[in-house]
Amino acid sequence: MEDNESAGTPFEPVSSKEETYGAETPVTGKSQMQAAWSADDGDNESGAQVAAMPEGQIFEQIYKPWEGTLNPRWMRNWAILRHHVLGVFKKGHRPWNIPTKLFIFFVIIASMTDVAMVLLFGMIGEPELYGIWGVNRDNMYGHVMGFFPRNILYYPIVAALLVGGMISEDRAHGTSAMYFSRPINRFDYAAMKFLSVGLILFFIIDGTLAVYYFADILVMGKGWAWIIDTFPLFIATFACGIILSFTYTSIGLALSSVSRGRFFPAIGLIAILMGTRSMATIIDGLFDKSILYVISPFDAVAHVCQALIGTEMTYDHPWVWSLISVGVMNGLALYLLANRVSSLEVTRE
Repeated sequence: MEDNESAGTPFEPVSSKEETYGAETPVTGKSQMQAAWSADDGDNESGAQVAAMPEGQIFEQIYKPWEGTLNPRWMRNWAILRHHVLGVFKKGHRPWNIPTKLFIFFVIIASMTDVAMVLLFGMIGEPELYGIWGVNRDNMYGHVMGFFPRNILYYPIVAALLVGGMISEDRAHGTSAMYFSRPINRFDYAAMKFLSVGLILFFIIDGTLAVYYFADILVMGKGWAWIIDTFPLFIATFACGIILSFTYTSIGLALSSVSRGRFFPAIGLIAILMGTRSMATIIDGLFDKSILYVISPFDAVAHVCQALIGTEMTYDHPWVWSLISVGVMNGLALYLLANRVSSLEVTRE
């Protein structure tokens, strides 16, 4: 009591009944407030006060820059990549919905129907039926570029499901702020998003192609002469799968970057792939001109792959025109993607 009187701020001590916080007697809280707030400027040391603080200030908060060591650039990019890719297979990453996971699983199984046929007819010894399903130039082309059902039901729908909310949801929900508040530049952000979708498509298309090719070797006991003859075809078909995955991914992510929801990029990708092919087919049927197929992403890639694999050409115009068309399509899509990603804000738009 003597210290409080000398400080000029006398107060009544809190009784034991008040300290029990009972319902009968209200708690004044005078002693707690006196310990937390200082009524003077700190000249009188005998009163309760906050040391070395201005009048009325309880605490001082100072932000200091973090001086630790950042993870290397590849590790930050790997975190983005595995967040999207591993979400298809396990929890704790991007929460892909159940229909997307089920459809991807269905497409992987359906893409290996020719593998099942090779195993079946190779084991029971049916050379005629094996000749229909076995590894050859046309079957390897059809495994990647077959229009029905692969490029009308399987691969475009998988690409549409993957790109639907890849960038558009970041724009709509402000998730880009979480990326760009870290030491992640926009090129790495776009590249890892692109690589995430492209890798899943690559595993579906080229992964099942590799299973198909090597299963034929193991089941039928092919020799080195057969492998030397067919391996260049396998490499050419493998390259076609990469071109197809790259083209579908670039167009899909370009559409996702200009949208704020999942619906428009998915439907837009399918509409572009199916609509351009339908229009080119109608023009070709009416005027017997196949030149309009250069506006169709699927047909342009298919024409280039026919030239790479060496299978029968189904288009009348030169395949170089289709190659130029593929380059232009991907260039425009990547330009649009880069332009839109560069405009992403670090706050919710």
